[in-house]
Amino acid sequence: MRLSLAFSTRSLNAFLVAVALASPALGADTFQLPAGAEHAAQQINAATISAPTRFLADDLLEGRGPATRGDQLARLYIASFFETQGLQPGGPNGAWDQPVEMVGVKANAPKLWSFHGAKGDVDLAWWDDYIAGSGVQAPSAQIRDAELVFVGYGIQAPEYQWDDFKGADLKGKVLVMMNNDPDWDPKLFEGNRRLYYGRWTYKYESAARQGAAGAIIIHTTPSAGYPWQVVQTSWSGEQFSLPAEGQPSIQVAAWATEAGMKKILATAGQDLDKLVAAARSRAFKPVPLGIKTSITLQNEVHQVRSGNVIGVLPGSDPKLKDEYVVFSAHHDHLGIGRPDAKGDAIYNGALDNASGVGQLLAIVRAFKALPQPPRRSILFVAFAAEEQGLLGSEYFARHPPVPAGRIAANFNYDGGNIWGKTKDVVEIGRGKSDLDAVADWAAARQGRTVEGDQFPDRGFFYRSDQFNLSKVGVPAVHFSEGTDFIGKPAGWGRATIEAWEKTHYHQPSDQIEPDWNWDGMIEDAQLGFYCGLIVADRDAMPQWKKGDEFEPARQKALAATSR
Repeated sequence: MRLSLAFSTRSLNAFLVAVALASPALGADTFQLPAGAEHAAQQINAATISAPTRFLADDLLEGRGPATRGDQLARLYIASFFETQGLQPGGPNGAWDQPVEMVGVKANAPKLWSFHGAKGDVDLAWWDDYIAGSGVQAPSAQIRDAELVFVGYGIQAPEYQWDDFKGADLKGKVLVMMNNDPDWDPKLFEGNRRLYYGRWTYKYESAARQGAAGAIIIHTTPSAGYPWQVVQTSWSGEQFSLPAEGQPSIQVAAWATEAGMKKILATAGQDLDKLVAAARSRAFKPVPLGIKTSITLQNEVHQVRSGNVIGVLPGSDPKLKDEYVVFSAHHDHLGIGRPDAKGDAIYNGALDNASGVGQLLAIVRAFKALPQPPRRSILFVAFAAEEQGLLGSEYFARHPPVPAGRIAANFNYDGGNIWGKTKDVVEIGRGKSDLDAVADWAAARQGRTVEGDQFPDRGFFYRSDQFNLSKVGVPAVHFSEGTDFIGKPAGWGRATIEAWEKTHYHQPSDQIEPDWNWDGMIEDAQLGFYCGLIVADRDAMPQWKKGDEFEPARQKALAATSR
């Protein structure tokens, strides 16, 4: 039977996408590993993870700050490893590097930031009370005599019938925002599971869309998911961003302590607790505070370059080899910064994220040890500048070496389990895609269970590189340490992880210690290897679950590759 010519190209594309989305969901009853997989997984061991971790976390790499000598050494080391393992270069023009051009801005903020209200003036001290960065890639950033406006969460989310701005004219204002998103009702947003609306990046982007001159996020440890010292060390040095492309921007992007903000509000007779209570309602409207401020940041601006290091293991199937499973980890950290109490100024980033790269490179060894490559190709990428706002993966997602519709899945490693074996493993992104079934099956082979994010209020899914691949439609997960440690009492794992974050996260003390236990990292890396192997060998690609926030992007990506 001849098809009518009325069956247009657009209709054909829609049909092909529908067929792809209608492919059978990944069913655990059909999973199996190819011959030799268990033997290959033994390449993932303490030595193959710890050796690269120790090198990357060494003082000689000076914390692997973007575009520094340590950054270059880390990329050269990873590229050399890829080459010795027989991978093919995955960067442009046969290179290992996908260059990532960035703009570095070192904002020199005044020691005191003054605010003026009807009942008096108050100064916030840099470092102790506030941290401010430039929102523009220019020699200076300036706010002149601008009024502060409290805008609650600073969120516009039509799908939740939520709009904190209500059409108010906020051009030239300084917006005061709460961190997080509405979290007290599981029927409103997603309860205590933080969404992108609760991330600091969204807050500043949201302020820029309103035409604001600046934004101040009120820091509390519960709402941020980390203590004030992380704000101090993460946002006080040179900050990097991709070159501006005409998108809206604010002049000044700032944080203030809760105590500091209360002092500011007191100058106008305002009460922070009452403002916060009012903001917990869809009916909330912006509150002009009657407080004015000015600030000038003198900026040192540099055009710099880092890079994503990419290696490819070609697939063995004549058709499926043009599709890819991506394994990733970020190679950067914070570099050299403010010395701690011991005088140590090198932010080594051993756990975050030399350990993630260590796991990535061990997984490369496992894939190369297979009797034959999997059906789909495997793309290994070490991303740049994750700590600066996921910049390397953002560039990768904008300029993917292969179309997003041909990327089956992303397994991302950001940090490692340094405390030992667990009965469980955490899947950041659980409940969002049918990668859940793959993870369940593979973990069960290890005698473990898969749990969802144990700290959902911290928004981890939106804080690492898998987020940018998800935004272009790629089903993605990030495997993280479990909390049920073998031989330890109930609650020990959670308490230990929280204590480490409180003391060492984004601090010079994130270094390899003699008591690090590599056994948990071995199991977590082997888990990812098994999951990636399953996805690489199956006919059907994973999909986001129906109604997930990233499902439309997947449909768009599939449509683009069907043309």
